[in-house]
Amino acid sequence: MSEQTEPKWRKIQKESGIIGDSDAIRQLIETIDQVADTDISVLITGESGTGKELVAKAIHQNSRRRDNPFITVNCGAIPEGIIESELFGHEKGSFTGATNVRKGYFELADEGSIFLDEIGDLPIPTQVKLLRVLENLEFMRVGGTETIQVDVRFITATNKNLRKEVNKGHFREDLYFRLNAMHIHVPALRQRKEDIPLLVKKFAADFCRENHIDFKGFREDAVSLFKDYSWPGNIRELKNLVEKIIVLERGNEISESTLSRYLHSASEDNKNLPVLVDKPKEEIEREFLLRVLLEIKGEIAQLRDLLLSRERPPYRYNALPEITSTEYIEDIENSSREDSSKKSVSEMEKQLIQDTLARTRGNKRQAAKLLGLSERTLYRKINRYGLR
Repeated sequence: MSEQTEPKWRKIQKESGIIGDSDAIRQLIETIDQVADTDISVLITGESGTGKELVAKAIHQNSRRRDNPFITVNCGAIPEGIIESELFGHEKGSFTGATNVRKGYFELADEGSIFLDEIGDLPIPTQVKLLRVLENLEFMRVGGTETIQVDVRFITATNKNLRKEVNKGHFREDLYFRLNAMHIHVPALRQRKEDIPLLVKKFAADFCRENHIDFKGFREDAVSLFKDYSWPGNIRELKNLVEKIIVLERGNEISESTLSRYLHSASEDNKNLPVLVDKPKEEIEREFLLRVLLEIKGEIAQLRDLLLSRERPPYRYNALPEITSTEYIEDIENSSREDSSKKSVSEMEKQLIQDTLARTRGNKRQAAKLLGLSERTLYRKINRYGLR
């Protein structure tokens, strides 16, 4: 098809990196085209891992603001105590540690677009201030007295049902209606399985090119098996699994039987808890924690063995930090096993956080990644347990 006759939705698709030929994807891109060149607020919904940020970027890239900033803010990753400073900036001396004037994300996004991801995690007091910015396009820095005017386009996203959050009192109704001027829903991967072969091919090609891997590919029966899986983690889970298989199978051709082992493991990991068992809740949680630690240990051991088995791998690995070594997992695992009969789940969690902070030398961002928590959740637990 020539460039002159190529439909616009296809051009947007190529530029945005949204992969798929399904009707659902075509409708999604056509909606992006309809709303992009306006300043209407857009609320993007969908399960985790469906690609909501790609949709937000596509809206910005096809708008009149495309040459101006696109600022992404993960509202769920910023601790509650500093989120207003991050969004609105602060004046010098407004709180301990505020040694300079600092612009917030809204000022940085002036004349462009701001993408507020995980908007459903925004604290209620911050929601009030955000509503003022939406209505008047003005705000004050933390500790400031001067009103600052900005010209920004609002794009937000959530994997929560905000209508239910409003009914629970967790989200302001007036803010919900302002953000939901235009609603775009991103379909789950299981709702567009015909796109899976394209996604698998794209992820494999990109990963092998970036890491200089000679990969023999997935057989047709393996691709069919990809389509039969439900993908609760959506595109993010698919991408991670494709890359993991290529590494652990050393670039060999992947058959249905090989892939089934990984999909079975993924299915086991994704089983929902709790289940009806004749054990106390504390014991179930303790066993679940130990099982997760053992699985992490197994994966690290596989990667370590793979590295040691090749004198000079044909592709690059990012060196595993010392704090994520097998010895660390073994220490935590042994400690948990020895103390599991004596400690409560809370005490175990406190000890695990304390040990991880010690090994990261107090680096909370690194500790949160190791523990599989958002930084905001880690801060809350640190305060709860009185850790410093």
